[in-house]
Amino acid sequence: MADTVREIERKYEPGDSTGKARLPDLRRVKGVATVTDRGTHKLDAVYYDTADRRLTGAHITLRRRTGGTDAGWHLKLPVAPGVRDEIRAPLSPAVPRALTDLVRSRIRRADLTPLVRIVSRRTVRQLFDDDGVLLAEASEDAVTADRLTRGGRTARWTEVEVELGEGADPAFLDTVERRLRKAGLRQSKAPSKLARALEETDPAPPKATRKRPGKPARPTAGDHVLAYVREQTDALLALDPAVRGRAEDSVHQMRVATRRLRSAFRTYGKVLDRKATDPIGEELKWLAAELGVDRDREVLAERLAERLSEVDGTLVLGPVRARLRGAAAGRGKGARKRLAALLDGDRYLTLLDTLDALLADPPLLPAAALPPGDVLAGAVLRDYGRLAARVEHALTTGPGPERDTVLHDARKAAKRVRYAAEAAQSALGKPAKRFAGRMKSVQTLLGDHQDSVMARTALRTLAAEAHAAGESTFTLGLLYGREERRAADDERELPGLWRKASRKRYREALGA
Repeated sequence: MADTVREIERKYEPGDSTGKARLPDLRRVKGVATVTDRGTHKLDAVYYDTADRRLTGAHITLRRRTGGTDAGWHLKLPVAPGVRDEIRAPLSPAVPRALTDLVRSRIRRADLTPLVRIVSRRTVRQLFDDDGVLLAEASEDAVTADRLTRGGRTARWTEVEVELGEGADPAFLDTVERRLRKAGLRQSKAPSKLARALEETDPAPPKATRKRPGKPARPTAGDHVLAYVREQTDALLALDPAVRGRAEDSVHQMRVATRRLRSAFRTYGKVLDRKATDPIGEELKWLAAELGVDRDREVLAERLAERLSEVDGTLVLGPVRARLRGAAAGRGKGARKRLAALLDGDRYLTLLDTLDALLADPPLLPAAALPPGDVLAGAVLRDYGRLAARVEHALTTGPGPERDTVLHDARKAAKRVRYAAEAAQSALGKPAKRFAGRMKSVQTLLGDHQDSVMARTALRTLAAEAHAAGESTFTLGLLYGREERRAADDERELPGLWRKASRKRYREALGA
């Protein structure tokens, strides 16, 4: 069974190439009342990766370590600079399936093999405050690294590592660092032991070459669009372990990444050839729909539960809560298994391969070589024109199912404009950011309206089932009426909100 620990740490090396990294007297660090010596331990770790180092390239480490107090398998996933989530599993001969699954989006169908062995002789000291709370653990490591592939070399060095105690203030690391700097240490250039080991044990280190610095080329429209596509692809890959681990909101965020990618392909069809991107877009649409199966049910259940909580208890007649809980049926273990099978499936892994191939050899069109301003602004405003037509149609359509459908179409168009403007921010700056914010407001309003439509549909079904069972439908009808009123409020608010998002205003702002 794997468990997760949030790791916040910094590594230090000697300030010059001749010295050794030594821990100074840490009793002089502000806020430290007691320093406890935890002795010296031998840590023996073998690091695993694919032959082409896919995990290393994503700043992910996977190791099997013996010795110390936390022997076992450790998978470290980056969260922020100096912050990683460490997922631990008990010792076993082979890589545990639970950890392999968490890196499946990175390794795909490749095998994990031993890459480097790192043996550390670690001296540990723990820093406590006046209340006996652990502030940090500082260690002095004498490291020996051996490349396990043919022709690999051996490297040796010393370093100091400071890991923040659970729940301690991250600012305490700055306090410790001031003491370490006075002792002649500096933050390590290498982000991890593995990164340094790979560099220093390379069987054929690259020769240093001097290049005359040239004038940097100005980014083109293609550069900006590809950077956005790469950003969303990276988000998709980074969210995969979170979805598998059932992290809060992770399914929704992965779904958003797929939609942003698909939107970028459609919006910037003059930059990236749609003959190449449309098939990818269809696969992204499939993935978003699969991710949404349980997510949409969850959102609906949460909305209905919230609406019921607003009703006076004397007006709740019959087993309404049990009926609403039924709307959330399908979540839990069965849903998790379905999602895990999806993420392990060949179709999903092939989609990731296809995105990698597109970024490696992008299908650029002539407009990709142009300056970004006109190209990106023009694409955003074309999407805006499509949205405007749908909103105007909705505003002139009478109440009823047809208006609901038109407003739902407008919502999807608003989302596409918003994503298009977000993609253009790197080139167009604050005007695009403001434009995206306004489109988000329109999208949110229309989204609430659509959620109300879906809630009323569910309430009608639940009321029919309750009636057939001889139960009171009063409360379900009350909830239906409130949802109907909520949708009417959204429809009344839309004209004023839309006037604030006039085409003329944003054409001028975007310089198009």
